[in-house]
Amino acid sequence: MPVASDSIHVKVSGQLQDHIQQQIGDHGLYENASEYIRALIRRDLQTRDETWDMLQKELAPAMRADDSEFVALSAEDVIGRNKRR
Repeated sequence: MPVASDSIHVKVSGQLQDHIQQQIGDHGLYENASEYIRALIRRDLQTRDETWDMLQKELAPAMRADDSEFVALSAEDVIGRNKRR
């Protein structure tokens, strides 16, 4: 079984490497590539959490609704409705 490592090494080249270089050093917002990658991961996690929160908020009324409020639809009904839009 593999042992968890304290670090992950990623190889990038081309446009990805160019972009990272623009984000670090004297002209960028980050001191080094590791700092930039950590910021990207944090932003990704935050976006995921915000998306999940938004989805839960959107679905909350339906989850609290009584079964009598739901209408059964066939696949054909949904396809027909979408074609009319």
